[in-house]
Amino acid sequence: DRSISNPMEFIMTNIVGTVNLLNAARENWKGKMQDKLFYHISTDEVYGSLGLEGKFVETTPYDPRSPYSASKASSDHLVRAYHHTFGLPIVISNCSNNYGPYQFPEKL
Repeated sequence: DRSISNPMEFIMTNIVGTVNLLNAARENWKGKMQDKLFYHISTDEVYGSLGLEGKFVETTPYDPRSPYSASKASSDHLVRAYHHTFGLPIVISNCSNNYGPYQFPEKL
């Protein structure tokens, strides 16, 4: 988990970066949010370790266990806060693994 050796990178990307995107959406969509949707891609890691049931559901409490998952949980809460505070239309996806250039081979 790269977030253990460099948590600030994940804080800047996942928390500060999300706030920057939220502010940009809010500013650019002012007065025309009815046709807009802020789609936030999160992670299942915000729920912590998989329990005995073998699954997470939308009502599973957040229990992040690393700087990465804590930064993603924080960004999720910020997205919800912008929805409740400013009426920003949102969807949050807690998918298990997104494939990208820095994905670890064991995640494939």
